[in-house]
Amino acid sequence: MTTSFPMNAGDDPYSYSKNSQLQKEVLDSAKEMVRDAIIRKLDIKIMLSSSNTFRITELGCSIGPNTFSAMQHVVEALKEKYQNNIPEFQIFFNDHITNDFNTLFQSLPIDRSYYAFGVPRSFHGRLFPSRSIHFAHCSTSIHWLSKIPKELLDKKSPSWNKGLIHYIGASNIEVMNAYVAQFEKDMEMFFNARAEEIVPGGMMVLISPNLVNIS
Repeated sequence: MTTSFPMNAGDDPYSYSKNSQLQKEVLDSAKEMVRDAIIRKLDIKIMLSSSNTFRITELGCSIGPNTFSAMQHVVEALKEKYQNNIPEFQIFFNDHITNDFNTLFQSLPIDRSYYAFGVPRSFHGRLFPSRSIHFAHCSTSIHWLSKIPKELLDKKSPSWNKGLIHYIGASNIEVMNAYVAQFEKDMEMFFNARAEEIVPGGMMVLISPNLVNIS
C-alpha cells in the first residue's frame, strides 16, 4: 500500500496554492524547452490517424494556478504545432485520492480550450487504458516516493532514521541506500505504467528542479 501525503488543501495562507512559487519558477524555466520539443519532435500524424482527440495528463497536479499555467502552455504549443487542424483536447489532472480536487476544479480557468477530468490515484501505477495518452506532463512531483521505506521505521534496523522522513543529515549510509532503493522501485513502476499508456509517437515531459527530461 502506498502512503498519501497531499499538499495542504484550500486557498488560505498556508495552502500549497499560496506556497508553490519555487515550483512555478521551475515550470517557467522549462517552458521554452517543452514548446520546442512539441514543435520539433511530436509525431501528430501517427497519433491522430484515427481520432481528432488529443489526450494530455498532468501527473501530480496538486492544486493552485501552476498546473493550469503548465497545461495552458502545452495546449498553446500544440495549437501552434497543428495550426489549421486543431484537435479537441482532453486533460486529465492526476494526484492522490486525498488531493483537494474540489478546490482544483473550482479554480478551472473559464476560458480554457480543453475538457478537464480528474484522475485520483498514485501515478506510480496504471491510470489509463493502454495506448490512450498522447502527452504526459509531470513537474516537481517525480521525486515524491510512493511510501517511506519500511526499514527506516524499524528501530532494530541499521537503516532506522530516528523517526525522520528524509535523509538530509542522516548519520549512516544505510538510510540513503534505503531511499535510493525505494526510488528505483518507484521509477520502474512509473515508467512501466507510462509505457503501457502512451501511444506510439507520444511524448512525456518530466520536470524537476535540476532536471528536464523529454522523451
